[in-house]
Amino acid sequence: MSWKIIEKNRRLLSREEGFSPKRRGGKLTVCLVYPNRYAVGMSNLGFQSVHALLNEEPDILCDRAFLPDADDLREYRRSGTKLLSLESGEPLGSYDIIAFSVSFENDYLNIPVIFDLAGIPSLASERRPAHPLVMAGGAALFLNPEPVADFLDLVCVGEGEELLQPLLELTRAEGIVERESFLAQAARLPGIYIPALYDVSYDGVRVAGRRAGHGAPEQVARLMMADPDRRESVSGILTPDTEFSDMYLMEVSRGCPRGCRFCAAGFIYLPYRQRSLDELKRQAVEGLARRGKIGLVGAAVSDHRDIGELCRFILEQGGKVSVSSLRIDRLDDGMIEVLKASGHKTVALAPEGGSQRMRDLVRKNLTEEQILAACDLLIGHDILNLKLYFIIGLPTETMDDLEEMGALVGKVRERVITAAKKNRRLGEIVLSVNPFVPKPFTPLQWCGMEDTASLEKKLKYLQQAVGKLSNVRLIAESPKDAYLQALLSRGDRRLSAFLLRSAELGSWKRAAREFDVDTDLLVYRNIPLDETLPWDVIGSAGVDRLRREYLEAFPRREAVIVS
Repeated sequence: MSWKIIEKNRRLLSREEGFSPKRRGGKLTVCLVYPNRYAVGMSNLGFQSVHALLNEEPDILCDRAFLPDADDLREYRRSGTKLLSLESGEPLGSYDIIAFSVSFENDYLNIPVIFDLAGIPSLASERRPAHPLVMAGGAALFLNPEPVADFLDLVCVGEGEELLQPLLELTRAEGIVERESFLAQAARLPGIYIPALYDVSYDGVRVAGRRAGHGAPEQVARLMMADPDRRESVSGILTPDTEFSDMYLMEVSRGCPRGCRFCAAGFIYLPYRQRSLDELKRQAVEGLARRGKIGLVGAAVSDHRDIGELCRFILEQGGKVSVSSLRIDRLDDGMIEVLKASGHKTVALAPEGGSQRMRDLVRKNLTEEQILAACDLLIGHDILNLKLYFIIGLPTETMDDLEEMGALVGKVRERVITAAKKNRRLGEIVLSVNPFVPKPFTPLQWCGMEDTASLEKKLKYLQQAVGKLSNVRLIAESPKDAYLQALLSRGDRRLSAFLLRSAELGSWKRAAREFDVDTDLLVYRNIPLDETLPWDVIGSAGVDRLRREYLEAFPRREAVIVS
């Protein structure tokens, strides 16, 4: 066992505020694993909320574990130490349950790495009863659990506040020693998916059929918390070792009422739910006792009915405010003054589509006039640093759309330059450009991603266009990284072999070349509307709406033809 690892974990714990680890003994033991670095995991409110929820149960001990950073990973390999939990310093294999919390598809790559470090077989079919029960939840699993389905005994499809209590009651009543019996009973609980109970057949790249057995439902309904005030979602544990170390995070709402056609948050978290002002004020007071800045979190923070009053309250209490997102059409003088008073020197806006045609296609409901008016409002309040988010590679996008994006950026730049000259200081526009990735449970789920060579040409065009403009800088996600995300978003459970090989080789690109299924087809092809989707095992009450939205976006198509 490596004392270097043990000492580092002790240092991390010593810098944390707000949590006292339990002692082992006579309890059901759970290790909650975030398959990314500590700094990333401890910035995630969902991870923190599940950790707090489990530790409130007197008969449960819930520790944490994370993907080691590069130096620690080498130390684990060198010393032969099995992956240790943070609090108890115990090997993961000693726990009754390992529970993964997965927010992003790309973290699927890290799950086999964690199993390997823990000395536990990755495939559920190869684990023995003495091994921990392995379960998982989180936003990535809400969308498409199939790429990691063969690794998991149990998947929580929905929000932990609603799912975990019935599952814990079954665990207490039946125990988990008789694994098959426990899983068969768990499959009857709402929101619980047991992958081993489903037989899936394939025809080339397509899912040919899926059959549920042993009383499992044909589709697993996603379970959501009805009352958002029933339980808070806040930074229970504060640490300097995260990106948001200077603020106390509070979730103000779940989901988004807008329904932009590319965005999963507007569909998988329905209905849109807002926490009450009184409850948020109470949380803010508690948070300001621990940090001077409150970070307001949600997919649609500025759509909260009381956002202005909440922000003013935080300022009146002597605090500052940071927001995770702002809608262009919700900006007003009051909100901008709050941001200025909180020390914001840069404000991010998300036109998403570079042209009016693209914004209409994704139902962003924004005009160029509204975008420029928002920029004028910010510049008028002496905020001269703007960050603009755009998506390229949306279905049917042409170079004309990119040229319109360039013209829009030029108009924004003129405004910033004019104000900067008057104020005798520089302002900067940062363009954050990301390739379109089709997401399950959105109206664009049937659309293929644009090929990486074409995306690279578009990025080169934008870089050349922006390079001519002073005070404008472009940052972009790699099309190859977006390709991986699309593969994991759209793939089926055969991808477990790809993920295992990626871990062995240390390269997902090499693993893709060896994979039996054509990954280009999985990523690039358009899917017919009547084809069974890998993620159809999760039920969606809004499937007719998704089809209707798709056909409204592409009115000349009656169905998608495989490309």
